[in-house]
Amino acid sequence: MLFIQSVITVSLTLFAVVDVIGSLPVIISVKKKVPNFNPTLVTIASGSLMIFFLFAGEQFLGLMGIDVRSFALAGSIVLFVLAMEMILGIHIFKINENDQRSGNYVPVAFPLIAGSGTLTTILSLRSVYEIPEILIAILINLVIVFAVLRSSDWIEEKLGTTALAAVKKFFGVILLAIAIRIFSAYVKF
Repeated sequence: MLFIQSVITVSLTLFAVVDVIGSLPVIISVKKKVPNFNPTLVTIASGSLMIFFLFAGEQFLGLMGIDVRSFALAGSIVLFVLAMEMILGIHIFKINENDQRSGNYVPVAFPLIAGSGTLTTILSLRSVYEIPEILIAILINLVIVFAVLRSSDWIEEKLGTTALAAVKKFFGVILLAIAIRIFSAYVKF
């Protein structure tokens, strides 16, 4: 019973941090720029990053000479830029026209789904929960991510362009707040 409770707790924690529902306006925007957007590829890339960080995240960052704090700050800056795109309706993030598949990885798989917040959360969860509990929670969240990515066209159709624009700006502010929260958690003023 304790195992199931731990899996539920970790799953809900990751769901809140991943925030795939809140990222939907960005995902829809990226899908318009990337003709070969592939929900399966995005889910696999996100899951691979999460699982890699579960097992070797701190060691990897250490090899690169990067601490968790610096990694989280860099991720918060990328989220800040994406939020500004959403709020102001400008295009800072450019898709490489020669490699349209890159939009599957950046910014959707990383930093939206498996961003610095998610990856540092996974590192933090390791100190409290067992690896099997976290692994199952990651898999549960990946199923949700895949379902949302697959149904994003349907959601966009149901919302319409006016509502989608309003939702995009609203979630841009939310994403901006998340970026500032991550930033302020690691920078003391």
